[in-house]
Amino acid sequence: MHHGPHLPETPYASVAVTGGAGFVGRHLVTALSLLSLKVTVVDHAPLPAELEALPGVSHVRADLRDYGETLLALQGADAVFHLAGNASGTESVADPRRDFQLNALGTCNVGNACLELGVRRLVYLSSAIVYGTPLDSPIREDHPTRPFLPYGASKLSGELTLRSLYATAGLPVVIGRSFVVYGPGEDPRRAGGEVSQFLRWHLNERPIPVVGDIDLKRRDFIHVEDLCRAMLFLAARGADGETYNLGTGTAVSMRELAAAVGTATGRPALLDADTSSLADSFTLLADVTRLTGLGFAPRIPLTEGLTALTSLLGAFPEVPSARAVFRREAPARRVLTAGAAAGVREEAGTC
Repeated sequence: MHHGPHLPETPYASVAVTGGAGFVGRHLVTALSLLSLKVTVVDHAPLPAELEALPGVSHVRADLRDYGETLLALQGADAVFHLAGNASGTESVADPRRDFQLNALGTCNVGNACLELGVRRLVYLSSAIVYGTPLDSPIREDHPTRPFLPYGASKLSGELTLRSLYATAGLPVVIGRSFVVYGPGEDPRRAGGEVSQFLRWHLNERPIPVVGDIDLKRRDFIHVEDLCRAMLFLAARGADGETYNLGTGTAVSMRELAAAVGTATGRPALLDADTSSLADSFTLLADVTRLTGLGFAPRIPLTEGLTALTSLLGAFPEVPSARAVFRREAPARRVLTAGAAAGVREEAGTC
């Protein structure tokens, strides 16, 4: 489902996409290739077959926690789209130190490398999770940032680092906070977004499990292709040092999403609601005034995205195994010897 060529003209000939082998990254690399740009995918994972055939696309393996590897990977790029890192809130709860190294340290290295290499534009894909529990709706970019997950803290740390580099050294960075993205290519073992999860459960002819109040829990769902278009608008027209919400400006409740899934598949969807936890039963809705001010408008409504995804997944796709975890059991107390403590210090990364 490609809704081109409604993309802004870009003044950059050579771009790098960190995390370009991931879910959002693959779609962004495809969009950049359609613009006839030279694209370097910077990712520790192999280049997906679908990207190997695209003209102008090359691949560099790099661990962005290593500054030397980051410098080498980004050299020659006019613009950098930084998408790499941990994207799972649940994994951040299980291993917050790894999450911080991948997201905060990795972003620090990317920002400093862009300064050193003279990159003309850095677009950082952050997340609406940095807002924490919303105090207002819709959420403006100046809403307080009080993340309640390590993932939100590490993404916010990346934002703060890049904005400080803009303030002190003129780093040409634009930050985009993604709301709930969905679309083809999500990994059901890791993706926690409700759209594909709901659809996969329903296509397996099973009730759809949902935690929370199905009416109070409302989300702003943006199709991955619209998200990529929004990032291209940021690259071409965004203001240095500014932050933009990347959403649609429309909130959908879990009850409404289930109804849309039923419409897309031609048979009613059944919800199995667990109201024992209402931790995330709130409205997460983007105020997109800043984004639309750049000329962007979403082009793929939820109904169309669901219909296309239904055809792509077919009957009985792999069921989701990702689950939302907000707390973990307290770990057993560790007793370190002097040697073990020295090993911990050596393993720690520095920015």
